[in-house]
Amino acid sequence: MVRVIGIIALIWIGLMILGAVFKALFWALLIGAVLVVGWAGYAALTSKSDRDAIR
Repeated sequence: MVRVIGIIALIWIGLMILGAVFKALFWALLIGAVLVVGWAGYAALTSKSDRDAIR
């Protein structure tokens, strides 16, 4: 019985760690996407070639 409880505890701890990792990766991906979109918008607006196509 102790062995079964130990296995369940290990699985539970593993899932908790995986959940924390995925949560951190989600926020890092979200921040990265916002930065890339902002940078692309800024680059498009400040480029000197074909400025009339933007307006």
